[in-house]
Amino acid sequence: MITEAQKQKILRGITANRANYPSDAKHAASLGISTSVYSAIKNGQTDKALSEGAWISIARRLGVSLRANMEWKAAKTATFEYITAQLEFSQQSSLSAILCDIPNIGKTFTARYYVQSHKNAVYIDCSQVKTKLKLVRKIASEFGIDSKGRYTDIYEDLVYYLRSIDSPLIILDEAGDLQYEAFLELKALWNATERCCAWYMMGADGLKEKINRSIECKKVGYTEMLSRYGDRYSRVTPDDGSERDAFLKTQARIVAKVNAPEGADIAAIVRKTNGGLRRVYTEIEKLKMVVQ
Repeated sequence: MITEAQKQKILRGITANRANYPSDAKHAASLGISTSVYSAIKNGQTDKALSEGAWISIARRLGVSLRANMEWKAAKTATFEYITAQLEFSQQSSLSAILCDIPNIGKTFTARYYVQSHKNAVYIDCSQVKTKLKLVRKIASEFGIDSKGRYTDIYEDLVYYLRSIDSPLIILDEAGDLQYEAFLELKALWNATERCCAWYMMGADGLKEKINRSIECKKVGYTEMLSRYGDRYSRVTPDDGSERDAFLKTQARIVAKVNAPEGADIAAIVRKTNGGLRRVYTEIEKLKMVVQ
């Protein structure tokens, strides 16, 4: 059962997310609720305003955890700075790019953090919407466009909307999970929104291998798609093994310093985690539980 405290947490997430939308109506549509219900919860009415399923759906859309998670602050790591700069440049210039790098360096965290504070920017986890239909419906719903009608109508409404708003940016995380038809549809969407919308594709090294292999096999659409995304793959981590190890440990140290409890042994956290940021989170969570 959703508690009142959890509802209030979700409401705070709704309030923070509102700044990214031009109107209450668009924001309500992006959350999958009617404008009348949106108005009620905006005014603090939580009792019987939404079903439990609707509260959970909104929490999921906004990335609000229903558990009592510890506060996690953004740390200005090399990955955070690099991706943020790329996203800002892409959005301002309506240009597209691809980032392919190793897992567990903060790509997803940075992208989600960016979207929270930049209007007309949306984050899509492609591993959850692998097909063409699911992908386009998801992008539309994130922009507050009705995604429940005929696919052709949704597609045309999405293109029209992207061409009418100021500097939209669509971040496609885990893009290597997309099915072939979804990749082709991304090319079509890019063509339809050229010079009006920025697209930023992210993935691990498998995404680069998938695109290169498809180009070598002369699979239709991949050469043209890579061209539209700048004809190159961006990367943050060094190629050299020892340099990469030092890079990861430096990132872990920066994150730990910002988030670990006062007096924590930062060097010990870095040694335990070997630079993996998910493990840094786990180790700090353990420390904070002991402090409490």
